[in-house]
Amino acid sequence: MAVTTKIRDWKIIVLRQRIITAALLMLALIAATTLLSSFNFAVLFALLTLLATWEWSGFIGLNEPRSKVIYCSTIASMIFGLFFLLRITPSAQNIDAVRAAIILGLGLLFWTLALFMLSTYPQNKNLWNDESKIASMGMFTLIPTWVGLVQLKYLLPDGYLVLVLIVLVAAVDVGAYFFGVNFGRRKLAPNVSPKKSWEGVWGGFTVCLLIGLGFAWMMHTYLLELSIWRFLLLGVLILCVTFFSVVGDLLESMLKRNQNIKDSGSLLPGHGGLLDRVDGLMAATPSFVLLTMLILGDSQYA
Repeated sequence: MAVTTKIRDWKIIVLRQRIITAALLMLALIAATTLLSSFNFAVLFALLTLLATWEWSGFIGLNEPRSKVIYCSTIASMIFGLFFLLRITPSAQNIDAVRAAIILGLGLLFWTLALFMLSTYPQNKNLWNDESKIASMGMFTLIPTWVGLVQLKYLLPDGYLVLVLIVLVAAVDVGAYFFGVNFGRRKLAPNVSPKKSWEGVWGGFTVCLLIGLGFAWMMHTYLLELSIWRFLLLGVLILCVTFFSVVGDLLESMLKRNQNIKDSGSLLPGHGGLLDRVDGLMAATPSFVLLTMLILGDSQYA
């Protein structure tokens, strides 16, 4: 009885930590996204990307601080170069959309290939399990995520497109958790993450769809008139957010399992590391941003 009580108390403490951390993160995120200028937003999220890079070095198997610093410096150098390549300056009204789209396309290609990595795990482990390849994975996940978020901020400086992406990814997580816990029967990827189920995936899609329809109505009412093809693209967008959010979650689970670690870090009390919170976001960003650019392509907001 005493052991059961301790377990229950521990779960309550963890849940309280998760709620407090999530609330503070959401407030900070809303403030940063809506109040910062586009350039300052790019700088802030570049720093957050480097924090995520430090955690990714754990997936690579880098344990020495010196090795981690070298890897982070490499990603930092790439981001610094992208400020010039994409023409991200304090006075810029937009960034180079074509170059941003190319980077996002490379990110989308990686996440599509990640599906095949997951579908044949662990038999394919020898094909990707070395430091250089996992380090390259970090480059193809972290860099396009940063570029995509910055592009969304420049497309609509109020920051609402960034928040829409984050809310849709969160909707997938919440829906998948609720439906998975209550109705989960068929395992999605037992070799990667035994607790995830197909019922959870469909639950995540349902919640994402409902919230996405609400955002579509708001966009149609307040931002620009949506034609039939734009509504169809929004439907594809919601499918992509759901699909790639799940792929991102599974890929991080696979990499953690590969290194026998529970969390990517300990930065966020009750949640683990930064990557534990943004794995789905990283995977969903390239397709979301590319489709958003297509939807807004001929409007005054592009």
